[in-house]
Amino acid sequence: MVLNDIMKYIESEYGIINSTPCEICGGSYMADELEIHIIDNIPYDVCVCVCSECGHEKLFTFCAPFLDEKDIFKNAKGKMN
Repeated sequence: MVLNDIMKYIESEYGIINSTPCEICGGSYMADELEIHIIDNIPYDVCVCVCSECGHEKLFTFCAPFLDEKDIFKNAKGKMN
């Protein structure tokens, strides 16, 4: 994927988050943290969100085909050294 495709993909994730009302009060979720998880050798964007009204926390999980597991571990290893 080229950078433009990646940005559109991430933008669509935030579109889903912004259009999902809080299941407790109906408020809007705001992204608090973004994590990358590898599940069954498939990378996922995991966005930890918090309702701006009541503080309810919700995880949004999106497949991240633009991430290469080898690059993730290579970058993490470089930061550890």
